[in-house]
Amino acid sequence: MPPVICNTTPLIALRAIERLSILHDLFGEVLIPSAVEHEFLVADSATRRMTLDDSPWIKVRSLAEPAYALTFSSLDRGEAEVLALALELNARLVIIDERAARKFAQRLALPMTGTLGVLLLAKETGHLSALRPEIERMQNAGLRLDADLITAVLRRAGEAQS
Repeated sequence: MPPVICNTTPLIALRAIERLSILHDLFGEVLIPSAVEHEFLVADSATRRMTLDDSPWIKVRSLAEPAYALTFSSLDRGEAEVLALALELNARLVIIDERAARKFAQRLALPMTGTLGVLLLAKETGHLSALRPEIERMQNAGLRLDADLITAVLRRAGEAQS
């Protein structure tokens, strides 16, 4: 089965709400390119290194053709490597939140979702009982989320307020 490839922001967001294991529950193994590992470890590196060590299902994968990431020069290195790796490995899913990278992924016809999409899938498959508390926990952790996106996701999850 083709791999699932994840960018830095979803890792940080899911770790912040202690839900990183949802990735394993939903997808089994998840790949991150080397640049994403580096970005993830920039802040709080010792604790985040332990997080990766405690999550052996998150595998760091180097690009076969590192120069291919340069194709996406307007993106940061992690996003560029996520897209390049997704193309190299014919990924079944790319988990990425940043708008510019999502536009590239869309143009490349890569299947994608973001952090909220992962949480929605977790609710739909019975791994979460409610989405709203997880979104609130992300916001309380300082993560910025688009209000319209939150409304749409909560509506789809059947948790829209009347």
